[in-house]
Amino acid sequence: MRIMRNRRTGRWRILAAVILLFVDLAGMEGCARLPITTKVVREDARVVVKLQQEVDRTTYSHPVTLGQQDIAAILKGFSLREDRGPLLRWYQEDIPPIPVFRDDEIEALVPALVEALQGAKVNERVAFEVRAPGNDPREEREVTAGWLAIRDPYFHLTVEFHHAQLPTRKSMTYERYYPTPPPAPKSFSLYFEPGRFWVLDKTFGERVVDFRGFLQSAPVPRKN
Repeated sequence: MRIMRNRRTGRWRILAAVILLFVDLAGMEGCARLPITTKVVREDARVVVKLQQEVDRTTYSHPVTLGQQDIAAILKGFSLREDRGPLLRWYQEDIPPIPVFRDDEIEALVPALVEALQGAKVNERVAFEVRAPGNDPREEREVTAGWLAIRDPYFHLTVEFHHAQLPTRKSMTYERYYPTPPPAPKSFSLYFEPGRFWVLDKTFGERVVDFRGFLQSAPVPRKN
């Protein structure tokens, strides 16, 4: 009996060790995928723009010099829908996509994006947050956030939050007695108009904007 008990104990210990090993590996892998902030370009009550170093071998055409009018014109072409489950997806097709950015958000965000793209290295992307007062300004703010990068002639945009209500401080919880963590980034389907410039980057299998063609086809008005 003692031998059988020792064998069972030994098996449970081995199983527990294997589970812990997988958990540790998964945690290491998850952490390894997070980009590393290398520089805060701007941070205030309205806008946060940072340079983030990619942890894999992804490279871009940075640094890039684009005018404020150019970037504003590109951002105005983006719209999105929040991704839904398969049961709700066909309902979603009846809902037109909405603009990613409001005009006031673009106006606040663009100067910092210009500066960030001019200073970014080949292995860095530009992360951004544009903020506004939330439903309860004392505890929440409305956030649209994500990151962008340029791999000439393509402009890549990823949106992680869209007008989401987020805590004003990382330590703040939504409920005093039943705390909940901040919401995880959501998945969105992005679109761009005119659609002929919304193309597939075959190298990475992602939808991107042919921004060179877009800017050449519809010259952006310049300020005197």
